[in-house]
Amino acid sequence: MATVIPRIDVGDNYKEKYGFFDPEKYVFKAKRGLSPEVVKEISWMKNEPEWMTKFRLRALQIWEKKDLPTWGADLSPIDFQNIYYYLKSTEKQGKTWDDVPADIKNTFDRLGVPQAERKFLAGVAAQYESEVVYHSLHKELEAKGVIFTDTDSALRDHPDLFKEYFGTIIPPGDNKLAALNSAVWSGGSFIYVPKGVKVEIPLQAYFRINA
Repeated sequence: MATVIPRIDVGDNYKEKYGFFDPEKYVFKAKRGLSPEVVKEISWMKNEPEWMTKFRLRALQIWEKKDLPTWGADLSPIDFQNIYYYLKSTEKQGKTWDDVPADIKNTFDRLGVPQAERKFLAGVAAQYESEVVYHSLHKELEAKGVIFTDTDSALRDHPDLFKEYFGTIIPPGDNKLAALNSAVWSGGSFIYVPKGVKVEIPLQAYFRINA
């Protein structure tokens, strides 16, 4: 008997609510394509330590040597040299929604992120393009030693903890796409919960890719 896959009704207003895009506006845009120069530029823009720059460059070398994985969709039509791997939309990260540039804040308002944070979230991260533009964490969790921040801040403020765990679950050598991510990664969330501490209210991260 044939398997019937149920269809999910996302509503008639899906495109209006989620499918919109904003005019292109960046404070920095890396060169197109993948090269050691682009990787170094990304690391330099982020003011990263030397070990991270070397980590990225090693990952790029792995990417260049490995073939595309065959266990998923056919990715051969993708021109990886015709992609911008780093777009910075604002100079600073907001600690309140009022700190976030108005045009970016409007995007997350339309998606309902600030309302969700007020109602039922213990912490929120909002990433726009390559960078996290807003982050928050309840003071009670912060007092218990919970860390919920963006990866750039974690690398800067908790370097030993970050280095211990970064890239250990899926290392660059796992596959070509893992190597690509390791070479040009940007943004994302870092979560650390000390042993014995329970987090019973959700922490949530939102990613908006406008490009």
